[in-house]
Amino acid sequence: MAGGGVLLLVVVLVGSAASGIGGVQNVMNLQRAFPVNQIVELEALKARDRVRHARMLQSFAGGIVNFSVFGTSDPSNAGLYYTKVKLGSPPREFSVQVDTGSDILWVACSSCNNCPKTSGLGIELTVFDADSSSTASPISCSDNRCAAIVQTANAECSTQSNQCSYSFQYEDGSGTSGFYLSDVLYFDTILGASLIANSSAPIVFGCSTSQSGDLIASDKAIDGIFGFGQQGLSVISQLSSLGITPKVFSHCLKGEGEGGGILVLGEILDASIVYSPLIPSQPHYNLYMQSIAVNGQLLPIDSAVFATSSNQGTVVDSGTTLAYLAEEAFDPFVAAITAAVSQSVRPFISEGNQCYLVTTSIAEEFPPVALNFAGGASMALRPADYLVNMGFGDGAAIWCIGFVKVQNQGITILGG
Repeated sequence: MAGGGVLLLVVVLVGSAASGIGGVQNVMNLQRAFPVNQIVELEALKARDRVRHARMLQSFAGGIVNFSVFGTSDPSNAGLYYTKVKLGSPPREFSVQVDTGSDILWVACSSCNNCPKTSGLGIELTVFDADSSSTASPISCSDNRCAAIVQTANAECSTQSNQCSYSFQYEDGSGTSGFYLSDVLYFDTILGASLIANSSAPIVFGCSTSQSGDLIASDKAIDGIFGFGQQGLSVISQLSSLGITPKVFSHCLKGEGEGGGILVLGEILDASIVYSPLIPSQPHYNLYMQSIAVNGQLLPIDSAVFATSSNQGTVVDSGTTLAYLAEEAFDPFVAAITAAVSQSVRPFISEGNQCYLVTTSIAEEFPPVALNFAGGASMALRPADYLVNMGFGDGAAIWCIGFVKVQNQGITILGG
């Protein structure tokens, strides 16, 4: 969420609640791509999130699926969480960003004209070659699966090629286009303390033949995006329809040390978990956020600020680095933080961001914060969770608030 990161656990029931399925839990271990103690430029994080927001188009008890993860220390892309998936026959491994803000799993295709060749993340980029996979099958326009995708506006059909294709254009000018195909996804299902089953399932995913804008920037290039949205084409929805997992996943993104975390396909059985309901009929994962407390004191924020409508509300999005607060919540939040610090902390504004010169520990100087949700769930944030280290100046460490003001939109986004 910010430079220090927060151990954030989000449990999501995709669409309807899971029913009639039990016994297997699928998990991906995630590693933050960049160490949280790395000094970063706040404007670079904001720029990355602007791209990310433009991209937002439109447990089983007892078992887990574990995916290997990797990362680098490049600060210009701090906050990128990714995992590895295996696709095709023989299987090939792809590094894909985990994204709760979109629906589609897509990877770069061998026929891609301008996909990046190298990555500053220390990843060896891979392309999917449908001709080399004995189980790959393109999705035609006459396929019922294509008709279902077209209804969600995530696909289009070319009468010339009879190919079920997609073209996503983003507000910043970047985008990706390609075609859908069906092939095998591989994963290890852990059924018990020591029993591991090699599992696989046929899924539909995108094969990108063209990328543009930020997607082709070599310093942050990755093989694709792993969408965990609510639409039927998301991997979690497809695996649920096959009876492999329920429509439930949980992710815990750790910000300390090397970062990382886990993403669980299936229901976590833990009595200590407090649930907050998702708001139905929303394109993204919206929660009922009710209030914010600083140092145990509720802030004077009108509850209407967090009300949900078609263009207002609180969204959980793993692909966003920072947290974004509606203006009416942001201003009292920053004011309360500033009022709580001692006189030894020197507040100042840097490029529109509220920053502080700190000569002691931020844990001693800054107050705890709580984000309160419906159902009694409360997310506790330490100073390291909402502050970003911006380096040193004037004989002190520079820390800036890692929340960004959203003006005239009424939306709050809780990033990873």
